[in-house]
Amino acid sequence: MKTLKLLFAIIITGTLLNSCTTVYQDSYNEYQPTLEEVVSEYDLWYVDYHRTSGNGDIPFVSRAFTLSFLNGILYANNNIVAIGRTGNGLGIDVGTYNTFNGLLETNHDLNGANDFEVTILSNNEIILYNRRQNVSYYLIGYSIRNFNYDKLFYENIEYFLQEYEAWGKIETRDGTPNNFDDENYLEFTPNNITTFRSSKDNFGTQIDYIRWSYVGGYEVFDVTGYEDLKILTLNYDGGDIEEFELSVTNENNIRLYHISSKTTYDFKGYGFLPYLKSEKNVKTEIPTVRNNNRKRTKVERKTKVRRLENI
Repeated sequence: MKTLKLLFAIIITGTLLNSCTTVYQDSYNEYQPTLEEVVSEYDLWYVDYHRTSGNGDIPFVSRAFTLSFLNGILYANNNIVAIGRTGNGLGIDVGTYNTFNGLLETNHDLNGANDFEVTILSNNEIILYNRRQNVSYYLIGYSIRNFNYDKLFYENIEYFLQEYEAWGKIETRDGTPNNFDDENYLEFTPNNITTFRSSKDNFGTQIDYIRWSYVGGYEVFDVTGYEDLKILTLNYDGGDIEEFELSVTNENNIRLYHISSKTTYDFKGYGFLPYLKSEKNVKTEIPTVRNNNRKRTKVERKTKVRRLENI
């Protein structure tokens, strides 16, 4: 952790009583911003959940991909799909916050009140620590105009795959014939991050009428030297294994490159599943929402080396 060489240097804790004392220091002057200035300095705070430490949980943080603290209002982006557009990029209003006695005090519409001690790691990184739950969340600050959407999609790819009821195959290119040619729909269930289903139903089948032909487990691997590419393996219960290079085309489409046959498949997401902030919304607005209680867990991926013949 760098200290005086960075813009911010000192831990903000509850022991500071009536002041929030972080330090901005250069060779000419010294300035002490308030905690309000610190948390509202960036439009978005990306919740780098994979760095979370501690044994507790604050649900509204663990379910959020970004948080925002602006003018006393607490905002969250709980979905990857439509991020950047929902709430003009801030997400949805999920509660209020206040900065008092060196603490970030939040009052979430569902989770109620929680206080956080704030540690400043660098000019755009902070830690939120909840003493009661003994949990620390790492946040990275961005302005809306330079938010790193690629980082969000690829670091949380398992959750992106879950945000549609089904992925339908829309195009097949090149390659040699293989068994996966007949599978036109995929589903990655939100109940955990390891289960998928596959269907051979014809193109255009309505989601509610899809008959799932296969079920199994899946795993996503990082790829050495690539930030914008993953390896996806489908492990069918019958014993078959299919391996793909997985890339995100946009928030509606993914591309699967079948490694053994060198076939490229484009899939489109159907049936967006929004995460809503209240049970009232779930019951009255979108009764079919299936991931209303989804929260993230830390994903520790294995790493594979990309095969040279695929490059």
